[in-house]
Amino acid sequence: MTLFRKGALARRPVTDAVSHTIPAIRLPPAFCWLLAAGLTLVSTAGLAGQMPQGQVFTANEHGASLTHIQLAEGTTTTHDIAIAPHNVQISADGRYLLAVGERAGHAHGGDGHAHAHGDEPGKLKVFDALDFDGTPTAVITVGSHPAHVVSDLSGRFAFVTNAGDASVSVVDLESRELVATIGTGDYPHGLRLSPDGSELYVANVADGSVTVIDTVAREEVARIPVGEAPVQVGFTADGAQVYVSLRDENRVAVIDTATREVTASVEVNRLPIQVYGTPDGRLMLVANEGTSDEPDNRVSVIDTATQQVAATYEVGAGAHGISIDDGGRFAFVTSLFDDSLSIIDLVSGDIVATHATGHGPNGVTWLAN
Repeated sequence: MTLFRKGALARRPVTDAVSHTIPAIRLPPAFCWLLAAGLTLVSTAGLAGQMPQGQVFTANEHGASLTHIQLAEGTTTTHDIAIAPHNVQISADGRYLLAVGERAGHAHGGDGHAHAHGDEPGKLKVFDALDFDGTPTAVITVGSHPAHVVSDLSGRFAFVTNAGDASVSVVDLESRELVATIGTGDYPHGLRLSPDGSELYVANVADGSVTVIDTVAREEVARIPVGEAPVQVGFTADGAQVYVSLRDENRVAVIDTATREVTASVEVNRLPIQVYGTPDGRLMLVANEGTSDEPDNRVSVIDTATQQVAATYEVGAGAHGISIDDGGRFAFVTSLFDDSLSIIDLVSGDIVATHATGHGPNGVTWLAN
């Protein structure tokens, strides 16, 4: 028997501006209690085909916690971690789970807006990704108001954006110490490593630019004007293009990495936040959050060949974080105002599962093991 979580089956792909509505499903009275139990929703379409494997972690900033989802088992566990994590990321070698944030009670703005905060340094917490129990193996002080974190290709060094002091911290994950600080534009937020590992692209929200960092020299080598309030970046698989969410324009800018110039702009939905490309380079997914008063719940799918929106999916209110499995079939999307994670099957076009998370999920990351 399939168990359903209340309201989730209405979230379906919308293509060519046509909305598909699914009739409400009535559960037997004996199962009504499940609607309030926070259990996983699994769609019948997903049961008929391939289901996602591995693990997913969400950074629940408003709840000062991480949620750990075992996809095959469908189990969900939330762990308090004593900081308000804005983002979470598996290191490139799969060994570490990295979470960044401020002391609980000093939460970062999930939408990339500049919020009032003090000069208190933030923390990078390092966990064993393969034996995660919510207990960090290291806690490392970084800069003010940390937002996002990625590792280099070896998994040895982590890079953390510090919105409060316009910098990126470089942390040696073996010695567990801060080894360098790199200046950026104003209010750096999202960042991604290029596919060859040679560069970092960093979205600077407050000055409308993207910083390019040479990861060997550990210095800013370019700053590219892109538009209003860039929040996050996403590389195509070949590294030739970077897509940048422009929150205050409801658009995504496209950077040619060879010329370091903006070559296109794609209209999406309201207040785009995170962007993430599929491993084959064909698609770029964009999570549109909206506002707490008027949330958006749509994920725009850009065809990178045509640079047009090819499909739109509806998830929970406040679509925010995105990760994609290494096969490129399943996308994992957090919903900030709905306290949930939706799983999109990019082949069938179905929302195949919805999981409850901790309060205010922002970042999300997927692990194969």
